[in-house]
Amino acid sequence: MVAEAKMTATEDRLATLTVPAGGGWLGRAREDALARLKAVGMPGRRDEYWRYTDPTALVAPSPAISTPTSDGDPWEGIDTITVTIDAAGITLPDTLPDGLEISTLAQAGEADIHWARDLYGVLEAAGSRPVARPLAMLNTAFAADGLVIRATGPVAKPVHIRTTGTGDPLHHHVVRVESGAEVTILKSGTAGARANTVTEIDVADGGICHHFRIQGPDHGRHVNTHLFARMGASSLLKSFTLSANGELTRNEAVIELLGDEGAAHIACAAFGKGDFHHDDTVWVTHDAEDCESRQVFKKVLRDGATGVFQGKILVKDGAQKTDGYQISQSLLLDDDSVFLAKPELEIYADDVACSHGSTTGAIDETALFYLRSRGVPQKDATDLLVLSFLAEALEEIGDDALREHVSDRLADWLRHH
Repeated sequence: MVAEAKMTATEDRLATLTVPAGGGWLGRAREDALARLKAVGMPGRRDEYWRYTDPTALVAPSPAISTPTSDGDPWEGIDTITVTIDAAGITLPDTLPDGLEISTLAQAGEADIHWARDLYGVLEAAGSRPVARPLAMLNTAFAADGLVIRATGPVAKPVHIRTTGTGDPLHHHVVRVESGAEVTILKSGTAGARANTVTEIDVADGGICHHFRIQGPDHGRHVNTHLFARMGASSLLKSFTLSANGELTRNEAVIELLGDEGAAHIACAAFGKGDFHHDDTVWVTHDAEDCESRQVFKKVLRDGATGVFQGKILVKDGAQKTDGYQISQSLLLDDDSVFLAKPELEIYADDVACSHGSTTGAIDETALFYLRSRGVPQKDATDLLVLSFLAEALEEIGDDALREHVSDRLADWLRHH
């Protein structure tokens, strides 16, 4: 009966979609993803990694009616190379700095031979083993467009992907960081009533990629994002998400460390209230020697909000000298909010240093009393303690200017929400 229900849900969802026109390597990748999706079906509550989050709103044939609001550009004040994605299409910058190439997915698909051919859907397919990620397969099969970004050297300015609009968008981005190159990707914007985004990042030996996004009050109500990353030797990936409010947000990250001395840091600071449901599901695989990974997730919840963290560190046979760190913590500002955590370690090497921890607690009343006794108003004192709690996650932003910008943004949100 469960399998039958999953297939029915899959057929209902697919009936609302049309595979984009075009053949070649892009068409073949879409066909492969569609075949894989039909084989596994849409996710359901009985699936292992969907036990804490009801996927109904994400798989329904039509999205719930929602009108996302906007409080402006959250990266305002940062000098960026901005790409806008809206109902009219994708607007690319007129000029690009040295070491950077940007085109649309549709443009890349018109070429018989393109570097994105070896990445589009490839990292997603690898990340769907052994745990199927059907919503990512759906995206690969039906995303009509997205961005194709290649860094061939150090890129002087961050690339800002700004999405605006409503509806039920499917966007798929492919990023390639060549050996010795470095690029920063910033994301923001309204996602629509429901959104499904995939980003595949391939970091070659010695490459560096920073991936930062703000999912703020202007973010859509039902959102599922996927980050698939493949790391070469001596490469570095730093990914950070600041998420506030919204109704249902599920951010999935699947990272493979395949070259010796690679490093991957992924972090999130989230806060919300009421019907806020925020799910971070992370899978980091160590398949090379002397690699480092960090997972730092902090959530602040009140008025009955729900936070979910599912994080796994998989250390394969031969991945000696692995350093894996994972921490998930929640701060509950009332008795009605809930934090659900499922940390996992699976280790097949013997020379490793791996740890995980998860805690849930309330505001430190002693610290709150100390601040109040010094004349700090209750609201301001609470905000200070919340910022202190989230500080470890913000420290994962390597760029000082960007970290200060995000911290200021967070403080501003706390004052107004």
